[in-house]
Amino acid sequence: MYSLLIFDWDGTVIDSTARIVSSMQSAARDLDLRHLQDHEAREIIGLGLPEAIQALYPGISSDLLVPMRDRYVYHYMEGDNTPASLFPGVQQTLESLHKKGYRLAVATGKSRHGLDRVLADTGLGWLFEITRCADETTSKPHPHMLEEILIASGISADDAVMIGDTEFDLKMGVKAGMDTIAVSYGAHHINRLKQYNPVLEMHAFPDLEEWLDLKSGEAV
Repeated sequence: MYSLLIFDWDGTVIDSTARIVSSMQSAARDLDLRHLQDHEAREIIGLGLPEAIQALYPGISSDLLVPMRDRYVYHYMEGDNTPASLFPGVQQTLESLHKKGYRLAVATGKSRHGLDRVLADTGLGWLFEITRCADETTSKPHPHMLEEILIASGISADDAVMIGDTEFDLKMGVKAGMDTIAVSYGAHHINRLKQYNPVLEMHAFPDLEEWLDLKSGEAV
């Protein structure tokens, strides 16, 4: 059984996909860059912000990359009113898992400032003992942030699982040598995640606890 559960954030814990897409489109519009289709913006969810912008606009100069980053941050944090709320059952499930003794962590493409703000806004920060963000380590799908989490927790990859909704999340988990769980309700279609052989397909957040309870019972 797993002792450490590592969660992606956007598209896994919080329903922020539409807000990310809208904010990225607004930032591009502010700088007169090529309009981004919804599906293009969804593709980069999970990457660190500089890597995401470079993927959307290959060859973009630093003179534009930095303003694009800043405009995106402005729209996501302040200028965009698109709702971004926790998926159903998230708070109850996380609190229950914590009470059952699971150690919880976050590995996200968000910035440290962005994650700290949303952890404070949602009141969930106390549940996660370790968090890593793309701007303080290496962007997904490189396994660096997972490796840092494992070192900080003293947990082996065999005793941890990566839970996410994008190919970047699952590929990162595989590279780190740990099992993965695929979220079907996030940014990337579940069929894209199946190639990484996840141990579970989560169709709703509470599915995780039900499955872990079943696995725990089987292990007794």
